[in-house]
Amino acid sequence: MTDMRDATPLDNDSGAVPNPAESATAVIDAQGIVTGWSAGAERLLGYPRQAAIGRSVIRLLGVDADMVRQLRVALSERSTTTLLRHRDGRHVEVQLRAYPWFDGEGHTQQLVVATTPERARPDLATAEEAFAQCHLPVMVYNSELRAVRATTGAERELGLSEGKMRGRRVTDILPPHICHAVEDGMRRVFMTGEAEQFRVRGRARPDAREGVWSITVSPLRNPAGQVGLVELSALDDTEQHLARERLALLNDVSAQVGSTLDVMRTAQEMADVAVGRLADFVTIDLLDSLFRGVEPTPSAAGMVALRRAGQQSVLAGVPEALARPGDVDEYPDSTPPVRCLVTGRPSVHRTLDESYENWQQADPQRAEVVRAFGIHSVMVIPLRARGITLGVAVLTRHRREETFTHDDVLLAEEIGARAAVAVDNARRYTLERETALALQRSLLPHRLATQEAVEVAYRYLPARTRAGLGGDWFDVIPLSGARVALVVGDVVGHGLRASATMGRLRTAVRTLADVDVPPDELLTQLDDLVTQVATEDETTAEHHDSDLDLPTGLVATCLYVVYDPVSRRCTAATAGHPPPAVVMPAGQVDFADVPPGPPLGVGGLPFETVEWELPPGSLLALYTDGLVQGEEHDLGRGLALLRRCFEQPAGSLEATCDDLIRTLLPAQPQDDVALLVARTRAFDKSRVATWDLPSDPAAVAGARAEVLARLAAWHLDDVAFTAELVVSELITNAIRYGQPPIQLRLIREAALICEVSDSSSTAPHLRRARTFDEGGRGLLLVAQFAQRWGTRHRAEGKTIWAEIELPDRRA
Repeated sequence: MTDMRDATPLDNDSGAVPNPAESATAVIDAQGIVTGWSAGAERLLGYPRQAAIGRSVIRLLGVDADMVRQLRVALSERSTTTLLRHRDGRHVEVQLRAYPWFDGEGHTQQLVVATTPERARPDLATAEEAFAQCHLPVMVYNSELRAVRATTGAERELGLSEGKMRGRRVTDILPPHICHAVEDGMRRVFMTGEAEQFRVRGRARPDAREGVWSITVSPLRNPAGQVGLVELSALDDTEQHLARERLALLNDVSAQVGSTLDVMRTAQEMADVAVGRLADFVTIDLLDSLFRGVEPTPSAAGMVALRRAGQQSVLAGVPEALARPGDVDEYPDSTPPVRCLVTGRPSVHRTLDESYENWQQADPQRAEVVRAFGIHSVMVIPLRARGITLGVAVLTRHRREETFTHDDVLLAEEIGARAAVAVDNARRYTLERETALALQRSLLPHRLATQEAVEVAYRYLPARTRAGLGGDWFDVIPLSGARVALVVGDVVGHGLRASATMGRLRTAVRTLADVDVPPDELLTQLDDLVTQVATEDETTAEHHDSDLDLPTGLVATCLYVVYDPVSRRCTAATAGHPPPAVVMPAGQVDFADVPPGPPLGVGGLPFETVEWELPPGSLLALYTDGLVQGEEHDLGRGLALLRRCFEQPAGSLEATCDDLIRTLLPAQPQDDVALLVARTRAFDKSRVATWDLPSDPAAVAGARAEVLARLAAWHLDDVAFTAELVVSELITNAIRYGQPPIQLRLIREAALICEVSDSSSTAPHLRRARTFDEGGRGLLLVAQFAQRWGTRHRAEGKTIWAEIELPDRRA
């Protein structure tokens, strides 16, 4: 666009006649709209630039239909004489000459040169004079790619006169990397006859700043239509290019920063995006309290601890860094980062500034880095989200010669704001996840209860997804008669609600197991509990604002297995849970054929049990579906992999768990995983003694004698008195209130277990006997002398049992 703003506009109201010795130029686009208007055009026709730009040239200069027709003809031909309308209404006869032109985007325009017929010089001289005075960098080259003409704008940008450039090639004028692109473009225009446009980056002359230029190469044809010359015009596109780069950088920040909910990773992503495009070296430091889950509250009192969360450099290995990611550094309150934290405002520093020199004096190691790498410009940006300053980003330049500008500060602030939101989201997610994980771990067993029925190893892996923790749990519950219950369950869903529900179910299972409820009945009562919890959730949701969107559906699965080391029998029932894997001592692997039951919370269908015998040393593996089903494989393939792992057993249960986790799970599991592996043991006859007793009070004395003899053989004389008392009371109670047959059994494990069974289903109750009551004190004595006691119901009656603590256990 030809625009001579420096010329003084003519006061058209004065009636002065334009100076015919000077030509006028204008630029007209393809739609006939004036886009350029020179000072000569103002003087010739009286229209100031503001009145001409943006208007139709036909409407501006034409009066009647004849003038409009002549003006259209004049613009369509290379040279003609026509009448134009002056601003004061009179007509001005001018000689028009039109030249093809291209704007910075490659759109076709016309450069129109107007002179009055009174000029003594020919039209060609007028056009050449207008070309020479053009303020745009325009040059004309011949077929040998040597300069023929150059405008004033070209002389100004290249720092050479037209005379010095005439006859020289581009390679003699411009830097090499620009020359090749320009000359290649001119060759193509000579060959094709089609105009081309491209961009180059560099310095037009050694002392100029680096810029981006939009180059247009247009063919100039002779009367025969052949391309004899090419015209090369250049527009400084630096500002537009920088604006596009800033927009692209912001777009990349939105797309690449915050891809994970990890604080350190998010900070590193910001450093990776900014380096090389905005700065040469970037560090991201966050308040150390942020990593402990504490709301960050920066203070300028004394030293401020900042943790390096991310850093990046244009140099390999980040040699400028004084700390590694994860290290904590302390900054004095007078340093720019701390002032940025306190004020929440960015700042730009030259390394020669007083504030930065004071920082270097207080930190000699940092000063050495500044000198070694030639750091000359530093920008400190606060990372703020929700009105809280989380940390600072320090951006430096040492490879780029340009210092940070005001536009760079605005861009860095926007990047910092977007990154801060992502960091804050990651921080809050981490805090919530740690809270949920702490809750879940508090609900899971910290250590398994002591028992001798099985040897146990377990694993629990929380999910690594944004959905949060799930409701998987496991438990090992000692039961009466040296038995043990193995439990694995899964609450469908994620988050705190799933963890809290899991805690309620685990507590319920332990309560029901403590009263020796059979597996199928235990799952039935657990199903009622889940249904009740779901109903309570629905009622809670109805009484809250619907915007809260409280979840109401609740479904869970559970597998409950009881193993008896005396009889070596397993009893199991399942509620929608995968079956346990059974590995025989010889290596055969199979899955127990447990009758499938509906998940907990569905209701309406009964649960069934299955019972089978296991040889000593067998393995039982209980697991949640997260182990065998996921994104990498379906349930069938997962079970096949599980079988294959057990066919090649490891040396220990711990190693077996590790092999299963390593083989079946990805690095980032999408669901919680609970795994429980147990190796069965069996009590031989030397640890169990059984007597069948008649329903006669006289049999009590004989039973006491048998018990004392067996305790002497077991070297348990220290508990002989307590055991004699407990056995006597239990047998007496069975003879008086129960029904035959009556059986007494002693089991020696970690404690001495005394059991008396009869065929009556009536359970005894502990009560307080009054002063003159003859009975009611037997169970009270048992409760006082036994470590624990209870009643276990069987299909054919009941068993009253008591555990007596052994001396070696007390030790």
